[in-house]
Amino acid sequence: MSPIRAPLLDRVRYPEDLRNFSPEQLRALADELRAETVDAVSVTGGHLGASLGVVELTVAIHAVFDTPRDRLLWDVGHQAYPHKILTG
Repeated sequence: MSPIRAPLLDRVRYPEDLRNFSPEQLRALADELRAETVDAVSVTGGHLGASLGVVELTVAIHAVFDTPRDRLLWDVGHQAYPHKILTG
């Protein structure tokens, strides 16, 4: 498996970094995050559908809210995979 090319995702050190991205960059970041999620789940196993269903939501939450000051609660753990990728 070849590494995912993710130039925007590579620029994210902290969730608040997303607040500096343009709307177009946020859409592209969601695409990169989706590819990274698929890649990670294909290696480790897990529930892919719930993760892919919240990619745009995860990007939007971190772009708008002040996480971790603003608390974020996921319904189930496998919805949090994209969040975990963004937050380390």
